[in-house]
Amino acid sequence: MRFLPTFTVLLTTLLFVNASVPVFSQIIHPGKETPEMKQWVDSVFASMSYEERIGQLFMVDAFSNKDRRHVSSIEELISKYHIGGIIFFQGGPARQAHLTNRYQSLARIPLMIGIDGEWGLAMRLDSTIRFPRQMTLAAGNSDTLIYEMGKEIARQCKRMGIHLNFAPVADINNNPLNPVINSRSFSEDKEEVTRHAVAYMKGMQDHGVLACGKHFPGHGNTDADSHYTLPVVNQTAAEIDSLELYPFRRLIGEGVASMMVAHLFIPSLDTTTNRAVTLSPNVIDTLLRKSLGFEGLVFTDALNMKGVADYYPAGDAELLALKAGNDVLLYSTDVAKAWERIHLAIQNCEIEQELIDEKVIRILKAKYQAGLNMPQHVSLNNLLNDLNTPEAHFLNRKLYQRSVTLLKNEFQMLPFRNLDNCSIASVALNDSIGNHFQLRLLDYAKADLYRMSRDATASHLDSLVKKLL
Repeated sequence: MRFLPTFTVLLTTLLFVNASVPVFSQIIHPGKETPEMKQWVDSVFASMSYEERIGQLFMVDAFSNKDRRHVSSIEELISKYHIGGIIFFQGGPARQAHLTNRYQSLARIPLMIGIDGEWGLAMRLDSTIRFPRQMTLAAGNSDTLIYEMGKEIARQCKRMGIHLNFAPVADINNNPLNPVINSRSFSEDKEEVTRHAVAYMKGMQDHGVLACGKHFPGHGNTDADSHYTLPVVNQTAAEIDSLELYPFRRLIGEGVASMMVAHLFIPSLDTTTNRAVTLSPNVIDTLLRKSLGFEGLVFTDALNMKGVADYYPAGDAELLALKAGNDVLLYSTDVAKAWERIHLAIQNCEIEQELIDEKVIRILKAKYQAGLNMPQHVSLNNLLNDLNTPEAHFLNRKLYQRSVTLLKNEFQMLPFRNLDNCSIASVALNDSIGNHFQLRLLDYAKADLYRMSRDATASHLDSLVKKLL
């Protein structure tokens, strides 16, 4: 027993010295509670004040490309309102790592750090590898490679001190007019979506990063963007059950750690006018929790999005979200006002303290599984090289190479033969002339290069057609 303190100090020192290497890589099993987890969760929970418990329910937005005023506002939310987590958006790796260390040092209870990185860190951070979008991955049709991508994204997340990636998208792309999901979905086929989503999820969770299935109960069949309005889904409950819920049901069965609920109005599930299912007990507590048996973390989608913010003021939206069954309030428009509203609701018995405590315990369990029981520090030494390894670039190349798809080959024109006698033109759609593809093409043959913008006029299109003919 006398050697334990010395060993603990030595272990802590090693963790910080070797922080450029992931230090916590256990497989994440959301339903599995070990004696060590229970001891840590019970100990932390017992030490928490009433105010800290409310704060754990918030995950706020942070940026590494903003000024000192923004940084100070996050620091105040940590010290004054005891927020439980941060979701990083735009910025750069070194700047984010520096801020992560700063914010973690201010938090008595370690912060859960999240990122919306569906195609890797590059979705939010410069100087990082941009993996394919999900539709492109599906074109490659290799669950093995998708798993490897999830594994690599997990490695990069851990190197950055990130514990949660808000991926995979499990929406079915069954509406071609969808302005917000589209290429973020794997496919219009539910089986294909499910296989690939599970592979992506397991790649991350097998390597210690929490995954998040989204956007429950399915955002694929919409023709509006919930960032700007409240989309309406007019499918019947039976249609939703057989189609939209299919991937989510499988993800739950495979042990996905968390879910994000969509800002959608679905009359067949909840008839309350202008109420997004994010705020619906019918959808979260009854359907997701009780019917589908989901025991992991439930996140709201960003509460600053118009699908909720246009109909409910700050504070009321957060309280309704908690009462509906959500655990974590993502991107609140006004944390101070929402914190006070929840505090008042507890005092007035609008919401039970026991319900809040259940959510906090669920959050602490997820934090333990993501390694937050260990010291948190991100080394800035060799950071960019650690993120952009040759192995990661090679994996990305394989993913893109496999995804190249030949849709039509009339007259068996491909592969091209007798290049010296061919007349070749390349049209860049919504891209610059002389892009990588066109430059590579010129290595093989002479070619006329053209460009067509997304908002091209009819006269421009006619002119281009004449040149091509």
